[in-house]
Amino acid sequence: MPTFVLVLIVTCVTIGSQLILKRGVGDVVSVLKTDGPFAFVLSAATSPVVIAALALQGMGYVVWWFVLTQERLSVAFAISGSFFYLTMAAVSWYFYDEKLNLPQWIGLTLITAGVLMVTLFRDA
Repeated sequence: MPTFVLVLIVTCVTIGSQLILKRGVGDVVSVLKTDGPFAFVLSAATSPVVIAALALQGMGYVVWWFVLTQERLSVAFAISGSFFYLTMAAVSWYFYDEKLNLPQWIGLTLITAGVLMVTLFRDA
């Protein structure tokens, strides 16, 4: 399978995991406010939603192993980072109504341009 596709799979799995994790810890945030950090960590660690998010992330790591067998780490990580930043900004806006300001969008654009340069000139 092409590296690009594997990185895209890892990105989607990671983003899915983070969305599920945000919901899972959001479900037990009241424990943090009432009982403190230790009780919160215990509640989060035993939450089925948090456990599902961690399992999904684990599957992403397995796919990442295959990425690392096909591409240099610096290139693979740059591609993954760019996919991750852009996609996370979009899904955070869609699911949580989180908005980025113009300088933040410019920053994401510059990161993406840098990743394109790393990827296109990886054999130079």
